[in-house]
Amino acid sequence: MKLIDRYVGGQLLLTTSMAVTVLSFVLVLANIFKQLLDLLVKNDTPVEVILRFLAYILPFSLIYTIPWGFLTAVLLVFGKMSGENELIAFRANGVSVPRICYSVLVLAVICVGICFWINIDVAPRAQAKMKETLYNIATSNPMAMFGSDRIIDAFPSKKIYVESSKGRELSNLLVYEISENNQLMKVIFAHRGLLETDREKKELLLHIFDARYEARDEDDVDSLMKIKQGITMQESTLPISIEELSQNKKGKGIGSMTSGELLERLNNEERKAHLTEKERQEEGSATKTEMNKRYSFSLASFAFALIGVPLAITAHRKETSIGFLLSLIVAVTYFLFIILSYSIREKYWLHPEFLIWLPNLLCLGTGAWLFWRMSRR
Repeated sequence: MKLIDRYVGGQLLLTTSMAVTVLSFVLVLANIFKQLLDLLVKNDTPVEVILRFLAYILPFSLIYTIPWGFLTAVLLVFGKMSGENELIAFRANGVSVPRICYSVLVLAVICVGICFWINIDVAPRAQAKMKETLYNIATSNPMAMFGSDRIIDAFPSKKIYVESSKGRELSNLLVYEISENNQLMKVIFAHRGLLETDREKKELLLHIFDARYEARDEDDVDSLMKIKQGITMQESTLPISIEELSQNKKGKGIGSMTSGELLERLNNEERKAHLTEKERQEEGSATKTEMNKRYSFSLASFAFALIGVPLAITAHRKETSIGFLLSLIVAVTYFLFIILSYSIREKYWLHPEFLIWLPNLLCLGTGAWLFWRMSRR
């Protein structure tokens, strides 16, 4: 039996390691690095800073790629064993499929433990460090943030979209000015823009030309009838405080909080007297959903193991492409449902903190049913 465990476990461990490495680089690191490439290159950032930045991104890739890589390994290894009739040979010698899966469950528990540690502690701390590094890069050269086809949301009071940029010259800008209460106050569209830095005042001056805008009434923001529209201006200058970047850095989102900080936030939200009951419920729902998302993600490896083994045996194909295709379908469906549940985290009446557990329950239920069907053959 130990020989079988070493044989199956060795193949799973090797395949999982390779799958996690490839997925982490191709699926996550490459995409995120591509999004930040303009900022890093334009800012002439040292190589060590880029490597540190990538190291902070790595935990986020592992949240997804450890369970996905493990699922891929299970499908490939058991698909190959089923296709080459190795499972039939084991069963002919009195070794049942559940006994063959002993090493699968051991590795699944290890993956769950690693993911749990990353989700509740490592990834939130890495996200906070990543934001700090990004803001340090931005404050050293704020003009580098204004790349083509990009939304700049680093400034608390403004969100700026730039269709194209060439040096200090910008084309087709949309500027959204937001109040302290996070309400949209003004929308400005400009055909051209020009950036200038005032280092003495620590300001970034955005000169806009051929612009028009609409503004809401400050005394009655929610009234659509009082919106002032169609106002045009040939030239104007919007000062943007660079110090707002460091102020924004201090704000810590729920994704950057450890589980202990989330519990503290949840307790504090219940005591916020200045919030309405609806606002307290929305913030509490978002915090609870974030916590449940981390725990749910941590158990993904175990859920994938339970559904992956019978899927691979049922498919009875040893081709690598079939294993990758099945893993892609299962993983994308699983993660998509998690993301959709998380996107409604503030809609407390839908109980997203419970909905986020459905993918695990579906995988466990489907896997148990498939195992039951195999046992009756």
